[in-house]
Amino acid sequence: MATNLLIKGETSGWSVVVPRAKPMSRDEFHEFCIANRDLRIERTATGEVIVMPPAFSDTGNRNFNLAMQLGIWAEKDGTGLGFDSSAGFTLPNGATRSPDASWIRTEKWEALTEEEKASFAPICPNFVIELRSKSDTLKSLKEKMVEYIDNGVSLGWLIDRKNRSVYIYRPNQEPQILKNQEVLSGEPELKGFQLPMTKIW
Repeated sequence: MATNLLIKGETSGWSVVVPRAKPMSRDEFHEFCIANRDLRIERTATGEVIVMPPAFSDTGNRNFNLAMQLGIWAEKDGTGLGFDSSAGFTLPNGATRSPDASWIRTEKWEALTEEEKASFAPICPNFVIELRSKSDTLKSLKEKMVEYIDNGVSLGWLIDRKNRSVYIYRPNQEPQILKNQEVLSGEPELKGFQLPMTKIW
């Protein structure tokens, strides 16, 4: 089965597709990621490998703010662990994804072996955030959010800075769309989590 290596550009959404004779095995994908540590790399459920350049500085700052706010809450809450955009997870459908920020309940994380934790852990986060960058199409991010929900995410936020919109995803519900939101609430899934949007927009 043939697959593709998709290389995306940050500035204008350009992409280059490099055909491959066969999909990368899990070990090959792991080695490819290790050899290209400065890149953000994901793999779809069909075996397509997506290579993205490092985020521009302003996007990186906003990603940092997301992860920091989630981390502060997670530390106080104590029921789970937060992760930044460098963490990759292998979803039940076989895709390897790296949300911009995510959170996993402690008991779910502790069910993994130490070896699994030290890899692209075979686990789906309970909560994910995706922040749209200049290279992201809204369509592709919406598809990714549906994939997250289908694989076990309880709450997902897609933040579209360009249009100052937030799409909130939950299982068995149509996405809720919020405009020009000042604060996002993680209730009831993430009790007490509030994300101020001032430094995100």
